[in-house]
Amino acid sequence: MVWGMGQRGIRKGLVWRGRGFVWRTLAVLFILLVPAPILLLLLFRYVPVPGTPEMLLSLIEGKGASYSWSDTISPRLERAVIGSEDENFCTHHGFDWKSIDKAMADHKRHPDKPERGASTISQQTARTLFLLPVRSWIRKGLEAYLTVMVEQLWPKKRILQAYLNLVDWGDGIFGAEAASQAYFGTDASSLDAAEAARLAAILPNPHKWHAAHPGRYVRRRTANLEGRSAMVVRDGLNFCVK
Repeated sequence: MVWGMGQRGIRKGLVWRGRGFVWRTLAVLFILLVPAPILLLLLFRYVPVPGTPEMLLSLIEGKGASYSWSDTISPRLERAVIGSEDENFCTHHGFDWKSIDKAMADHKRHPDKPERGASTISQQTARTLFLLPVRSWIRKGLEAYLTVMVEQLWPKKRILQAYLNLVDWGDGIFGAEAASQAYFGTDASSLDAAEAARLAAILPNPHKWHAAHPGRYVRRRTANLEGRSAMVVRDGLNFCVK
């Protein structure tokens, strides 16, 4: 009888410990997913971001991380990146559903080709700020959740500024200032139209394409983006960041 009561007591203790572990885990997840991102976004709305998970990973892998925040990035680069990455940046609320539908339709017609990217600048900013560059459905879900937070807590101008300051430009180079210095020996504020277009041109694959010594494809893409930058000005597609 005493033995049976002892066993029941042990089982109850294990059950309570298990429940305690579950509640502690849920509490940690809640803090990581709600208060922590909100507090960080409110802080980084006004102060430079000191670094990102991707920069840390680059350091761990021995690639280095050249990074310097700049508050005076050339408007030429802003226009080139909007024209290249997200023409509807000023009008969407984080997700460009037309581009997503088009990408899905293209993949359905040509399933053997690599999927066409449809991530907005807001999505890429949220991803860069908080997540590692690892492909998974969990990351996609977190990215969508964090994108909503970024759009709610930051103005468009800050989203674009953070994106340009944090994005990977290849070879352990992060942000417009480090990229401008590395590829052209100039400040991000002093980029001319061709340099800005060339930096925007290599963003889809900065580890394969080169801004300093562009191949035929990058030169052709650069010329196209110079035209798109003029279109961004002509059609007022950058009205939210002026």
